[in-house]
Formats: sequence, structure tokens, C-alpha cells
Amino acid sequence: MAAYRPPHIPSSEITPLSAWLNRRQFIAAAGLAAGGLIATKALGAPLTTKPGAYKVDEKTTPREDVTTYNNFYEFGLDKGDPAKLSGDFKPRPWTIKVDGMVAKPATFDIDTLIAEFPLEERIYRMRCVEAWSMVIPWDGFPLAALLDKVEPLGSAKYVAFETIVRPSEMPGQSGLFQSLNWPYVEGLRLDEARHPLTLLAVGLYGETLPNQNGAPIRLVVPWKYGFKGIKSIVRITLTDQQPKNTWQITNPGEYGFYANVNPEVDHPRWSQATERRIGEGGFFSAGARRPTLPFNGYAEDVASLYSGMDLRANF
Repeated sequence: MAAYRPPHIPSSEITPLSAWLNRRQFIAAAGLAAGGLIATKALGAPLTTKPGAYKVDEKTTPREDVTTYNNFYEFGLDKGDPAKLSGDFKPRPWTIKVDGMVAKPATFDIDTLIAEFPLEERIYRMRCVEAWSMVIPWDGFPLAALLDKVEPLGSAKYVAFETIVRPSEMPGQSGLFQSLNWPYVEGLRLDEARHPLTLLAVGLYGETLPNQNGAPIRLVVPWKYGFKGIKSIVRITLTDQQPKNTWQITNPGEYGFYANVNPEVDHPRWSQATERRIGEGGFFSAGARRPTLPFNGYAEDVASLYSGMDLRANF
């Protein structure tokens, strides 16, 4: 599939990140929850978090790189497009529907969840299938905490995720920019979804999650390649059938369901044996190649989930 590449936008025509953050700040939005009013966090506003139990003792990637060099195809194909083209996206008000094989299906307001669940800062390695990596301090709460609220049935085996479709605010979903079938969808096994490392992130670097990084809520699964981290989630469904994911649907010869970081399984178009860490050596630069770690360095925590599986066949 030949992918359309959006035209280059001169830097002089791009609204500075700080300008659109300030312009689109939400001063206060009232939400009725638990018998009280919950104030909506402004974009870029500080979050109240506690240190998480999970962190890597490595230098974090500069915030500027994390927020201006990433994949979010709803806003375009180039890694700079999300920061340039997401200024019109409105992450409030926002609800997440959780349904399927659960005893208590429900629709949750994002700010109710943020108020209810203690937020943790977790510093995770993040690995892209294109052989670059970052170390990002995420703020969020375990996906398992949300699943507990809806009480999955014993017959549930998988968790499917779906993102928002708003072509008027997400130029990658319409017109010449369109590159994929929408909505973007993803999936995990239920035991993967309930693993303590699996996070629903609502912020990074101690601030509310920016639009270009998946506002207002996204999935973070640090032992898998980055495309598993679906952004701007609006629906989570429990099922007994293995769900497809967007890249598996688009190109099944190159992308599978599991997407575990495995240096022994190359992408058909490049090696996964080594990686470059973005931000080492200066702005938007990458340092010397380093060996890719199995399960992105989280093998001690998660390898047991795949005992007996052929991780070449189940890639």
C-alpha cells in the first residue's frame, strides 16, 4: 500500500506549541460525578501524581522530543504532524464506554476517573517498530483498575480498544491525508491487560497529556512496540474472540497481534536487533545504536505470560 505523505509545512506557518496550548486551555469545566463537581484539567496543567513502583534508571528523553516526534496517524503520516496539526482537537468533554463480556457495563467520564484513581508516575522504556526508542515518564493508572469496575465475566479472554473518529479535528482521518481505515483499533489478551505494567496514561512529565500524545487518555504497554499504544480511547470491549488491530488489518505480513519486542524477529524491511535512543546527543538526534532488549527490557516481569509460545509465529 503506497502511503500518501502530506505536504511539508514551513516552520513559519506552524503555530508554536506553547501558543496553542494556552489558547486551548480549559479553565474550568464542571462535571457531575460522585455527587460533586470535578474540575477539568487544563491542557499542560500539572497533575497530582505519586511515584510509581515501575521505573527504569535511565535518562529520560527530552520532553520536546517526546511531544514533537511521534506517530499519531489521525493527524498525519510524518512524525512532526501530530504536534503541528492537533491544535483543533478537543479532548473535553470525554467519555469512555466499557462494555462486552462484563457484569457492569458503563460509560465513564474522564475527569471522574482521574479524580477516583490515584495517579502514578511511571518511567518506561518505549520502543517503536521503526527501531527508535525513548524513555518517557508517564502519569496514569493501571488498566486493571478500570476493568475491575466493570467486572469481566469468566468467559472474557481479550480486551479490544477503539479510538475517536473526528475527521473535522483530525486531518489524518479525511481527505488527502487519509491513510488507514478508521477508527484505529487495538487489542490485548485479558492477562496482558490486567498486568500491573499496563497503564492508561492521562499525562506525561507531570502534566496533562498533550493532544499530540493521545489526549485525554491512551494505552501504554511498555514491553510491546509502540503501535499497540492506542490513543484517544473512547471504547473498551471485553470479548472471547481475539480482536484485530489496525496495523494487522492493514498489513498482516508485517504486523501481528502480539507485537512483543523481540530482537530476533526482524521487520521485513529493517532489523529489530538494535535501536537508536531519540534525544541522545542533542535535539531530535539519536545516539549510537544499542542492542534491543527482549520484551523491551521487561522480560523478568512479562516473559511468563508467553511460556510455551512460539514468539516468531505469534509476532
